[in-house]
Amino acid sequence: MNRHAARILCLLLLPAALARAAEPSSPPAPAPDVSAEDVLAREARHDAALVVLDVRTPEEFAEGHVPGAINVPHDQVAQRLEELAPLRDKDLVVYCKSGRRAGLALKVLGEHGYTRLAHLSGDMQGWTAAGRPVERTPDAPSAAPKP
Repeated sequence: MNRHAARILCLLLLPAALARAAEPSSPPAPAPDVSAEDVLAREARHDAALVVLDVRTPEEFAEGHVPGAINVPHDQVAQRLEELAPLRDKDLVVYCKSGRRAGLALKVLGEHGYTRLAHLSGDMQGWTAAGRPVERTPDAPSAAPKP
């Protein structure tokens, strides 16, 4: 191909390449659902790779939560990413009361590179409706565990 033909080809392909570069990156894939049975089985095995994250308010968390869960309210996840950084390489199962706040938290985490995310199927409503164990902590701290 001569230089003139190569220039014309570049000029023809340039708009498509620029348009493609300007496209926003694809959003993170939605987190898969994980069953309460799977969470309980992993907790029974003391699976160190599992972290359950409750994104409800501290008051809701204190009233009852999945045993062993940590609490970071959904509206604080973005501001507390540094605190959550040690959890990046863990299997992070997120839940709230009914799913809306968990979805918001999962979106923020996914946008910040968390890839091992899952959503607790049924959230807290499903958990308690099935009579699963609930832990209550009147003065529950709202903090991620130290690594």
